[in-house]
Amino acid sequence: MRDLYDILGVPRDADDETVKRAYRRRARELHPDAGGDEEAFKELTAAYEILSNPQARANYDRYGDPRGPGGAGADFGGFGDLQDLIETFFGGFGGGGRRQTGRAQRAGRDAIVDVRLSLEEAASGVRREVEVTLPRACATCDGSGAADGGGPVTCDTCGGAGAVQQVARSVFGQMLTTTTCPACEGMGTRVTKPCPTCRGQGRREAAETVTVDVPAGVATGTRLRLTGRGESGRMGAPAGDLYVRIRVADHPVFTREGDDLHCELRLPMSQAALGSELTVPTLYGDELVAVPAGTQTGDVVTVRGLGMPRLGSGQRGRLHIHVRVATPTDLTPEQEDLLREFAALRQETLRETGKGLFGRIRDAFGA
Repeated sequence: MRDLYDILGVPRDADDETVKRAYRRRARELHPDAGGDEEAFKELTAAYEILSNPQARANYDRYGDPRGPGGAGADFGGFGDLQDLIETFFGGFGGGGRRQTGRAQRAGRDAIVDVRLSLEEAASGVRREVEVTLPRACATCDGSGAADGGGPVTCDTCGGAGAVQQVARSVFGQMLTTTTCPACEGMGTRVTKPCPTCRGQGRREAAETVTVDVPAGVATGTRLRLTGRGESGRMGAPAGDLYVRIRVADHPVFTREGDDLHCELRLPMSQAALGSELTVPTLYGDELVAVPAGTQTGDVVTVRGLGMPRLGSGQRGRLHIHVRVATPTDLTPEQEDLLREFAALRQETLRETGKGLFGRIRDAFGA
């Protein structure tokens, strides 16, 4: 596929207004009604549709695909590539009598279903069975929509083209535009003797169980595409895709930032001062973690390899343990004496017990 910026003739950092002006200028030159190149005009318009959409443009700049990484990261209408966009927008444009073959007109629509996971399931990966109810090919007519002996015939409204043309006014003047035939809904054929089960649609709503293999490392918003598992097309047309949208529940201990995990650890004062080795729970079992001497509240102990898996790789992020030093309370007399002795050795001033405010003032002035 050609670079979209080259098609429009603008630099990659062009602002929205520059992109719009470039499209209008090139569209006047290439429009078929002005004697231009029809295919080039369709390519230009499809490129503009992507670059004028902020999300699609960001995905294209980063991943080379308006839908996002792998073509499934963002919902951009289920188009396979730029040619799908061109066919969807223009179909039989130009009056050539061609039947529309764009995916959006003929194939079944894409569908989406949510799958909720715990953080542990997202970290390990899981196989999940999902119940969906979608249009599926009618068993009575095998998806044709026709009853026995009543096959489809050419649509008399569009002559089998699947589209009708009409004149419309636009910024370029009068334009001959093509729209989906309302009689056959873009199929080019009509059923004269409909199947009594599906009423000529070639499909019926059906519930089924879909098995989804969720890889380790998914996050909320991740989409997995199951090709051909969406809605079945009418009258035997191919099915769309099924997108599985991931939702990961909040965890009572860990919070997630990308591939890293964060948790809080309350540490006794003595262990913080002297250092210690503590057993810390992680998503992968208990781990022995070294806490250095002199650790303060707010310090962070980072351990590599105990965060979330990086999607598509065998590596993991980091676990960040945020330390909060706990001050002891409800001391026994012996413990209090030891702490006072410790404070005296460090020449630290303590409040004297048993004396009120005025008592401490008299002591301070020698009264």
